[in-house]
Amino acid sequence: MTANRSILVLPGDGIGPEVMTETRRVLDWLGKRRAVKFDVAEGLCGGAALDVHGVPITDDTVRKAMEVDAVLFGAVGGPKWDKLPFEKKPERGLLRLRKEMDLFANLRPAICFPALAEASTLKTELVQGLDILIVRELTGGVYFGQPRGIERLPDGQRRGVNTQVYTTDEIRRVVRVAAELARKRKKKLCSVEKANVMESGVLWREEATKVVTSEFPDVELSHMYADNCAMQLVRNPKQFDVIVTDNLFGDILSDAAAMLTGSLGMLPSASLGARDKTGRRKALYEPVHGSAPDIVGQNLANPLAMILSAAMMLRYSFDLEAEAATIEKAVEQVLAGGIRTADIMQKGKARVSTTTMGDTLLRELDKLG
Repeated sequence: MTANRSILVLPGDGIGPEVMTETRRVLDWLGKRRAVKFDVAEGLCGGAALDVHGVPITDDTVRKAMEVDAVLFGAVGGPKWDKLPFEKKPERGLLRLRKEMDLFANLRPAICFPALAEASTLKTELVQGLDILIVRELTGGVYFGQPRGIERLPDGQRRGVNTQVYTTDEIRRVVRVAAELARKRKKKLCSVEKANVMESGVLWREEATKVVTSEFPDVELSHMYADNCAMQLVRNPKQFDVIVTDNLFGDILSDAAAMLTGSLGMLPSASLGARDKTGRRKALYEPVHGSAPDIVGQNLANPLAMILSAAMMLRYSFDLEAEAATIEKAVEQVLAGGIRTADIMQKGKARVSTTTMGDTLLRELDKLG
């Protein structure tokens, strides 16, 4: 039996606890059928932490997140906390985790399962077999740059200021992660910025070129402006394999890529830090979807994105490729069997609840053994 791995589970708000429950069932299955055991602790984040502790995340929870091998995160936010000041909002808990864990590389796969190709808003032939990976820089850029804020001008107008700023090291480390991933896939990497109008984009292009040409000569590097990339994603998405880009453009482009697959509710993500001396990375795994307050407590949420996020955890934090692939195959077979939650419902398919989707997935896992 393998040694236990440590996980901190933060279900969060809204449908987070519901989809996390089904994910915990999959982890339990791994323990029983694959002898892969996990030491699992649970904590509060977001609105759930605000209600109990008055802050979106406590220092103790952050400490635990820094100590474990991986964090599984559900979702945060909801109308209950919308009127709180910016620094108190539930989302600040997640942002604090990303910053203090230094999770600089966000991995957002956009995979179109064959059974969902017709659910995409694009023509089926454009998305059938789609498998791209967007690597987004997560701790720098315009979301964190200084100066920032809203100020009053002498003439009475107000001005909002955000600063787009990157250093050489910030660019190089995320490009290295993307190039490593590209090397394991099709050896194609597209670096995206706005070097035509932004100095930060010029620096990004120059540093990305230096890293890939000197350290990854076997990886084919191309460059693209962010606006053209957005157009190409809806024109011919299968031209891409791995895309690496900054925080702002990555936020926008990964959401656009997500909808190519038919549902935002199907997509997982991973946020990774730098490797330490032992090769271990701090890491957080979460579904792309939000807290979906309109369906909370109704057993309607799709748990597959959360479960696929756990599969990414198995792959990137624990090197359990076979187990990750088994979960992904089980998801594919469930969808091929016509099982759907409301968000991915198609004519002629069987609409099921959150728990029934979990039950069905576990049966498929049993078949795969």
